[in-house]
Amino acid sequence: MQTAEDFNPLVGVPEDLGHGIRRVLAPNPSPMTFRGTNTYLIGTTDLAVIDPGPDDPAHLQAILRALRPEQNITHIFVTHAHLDHSPLAPVLAEKTGARVHAFGTASAGRSAVMTELADTGLMGGGEGVDQDFTPDITLTDGAVVSGKDWRLTAHWTPGHFGNHLCFAMDDIIFTGDLVMGWASSLVSPPDGDLTCFMASCARLLNMQACVLHAGHGAPVTNPKARLEWLMNHRRSREAEILKHLSKGPATASTLAKAIYTDTPTALIPAATRNVLAHLIDLKGKSLVDTRTALTAESVFENIGSCE
Repeated sequence: MQTAEDFNPLVGVPEDLGHGIRRVLAPNPSPMTFRGTNTYLIGTTDLAVIDPGPDDPAHLQAILRALRPEQNITHIFVTHAHLDHSPLAPVLAEKTGARVHAFGTASAGRSAVMTELADTGLMGGGEGVDQDFTPDITLTDGAVVSGKDWRLTAHWTPGHFGNHLCFAMDDIIFTGDLVMGWASSLVSPPDGDLTCFMASCARLLNMQACVLHAGHGAPVTNPKARLEWLMNHRRSREAEILKHLSKGPATASTLAKAIYTDTPTALIPAATRNVLAHLIDLKGKSLVDTRTALTAESVFENIGSCE
């Protein structure tokens, strides 16, 4: 597997990944998106596009330039409704006549606890939500869509985002932002849900993929090892949080600053959202609690320390 430093493809230039898959990198690098969003073109004549990316005219033209004379885009798939994955979908659909396939709108797939948090005003964090996103065709878990020489199975994999789908092409899986090789996924409530994230990772592990093509970064060529690392990483974060709470009550922000000591200051807000996701998961397991209604600023404490 390429290291993060090794992965530096040319923006807008299609790269052949084998098995009828090409990748076009969008021009949107950032601390959250790494080199930029990976847009995938699949097939030889009638093409599927996975994650058109941000609404950027240069990226739109790069995708269209990647088409050979005998090729047309017939299907558009979106893994989830973040601003770095979905906004170009309707623009590309208008240009090509292809329809947009996804799990649902930006709020689709939220768990009950996250829906309640959203209703109380907990928003923000992450790469930004594409609130206007509406697919032409909604895909249920396990839905199969086929083209002339490709076949994709949609797997509902919430965790990073409630409406997140992974797409399997035999034992090749396009994982969006659920699993990446360069970094662990951000889980930012109410769109991110750690309980769902762990379940989705376990599901992918059982699928025994040979390679994962992520929304950002290089292909993951040892999926089993990567998934096991991600799940163990989350378990270790949980242990750190409980250890710090054993010293006394704290907010997600306080815990993030205590735990993420090597993290750049600009990324502490994202780290805080990750900690909040852990705290909500731990509250669901009855391991921690709050003395007031659950919010992003709530003070959490171990159940054993409650008076």
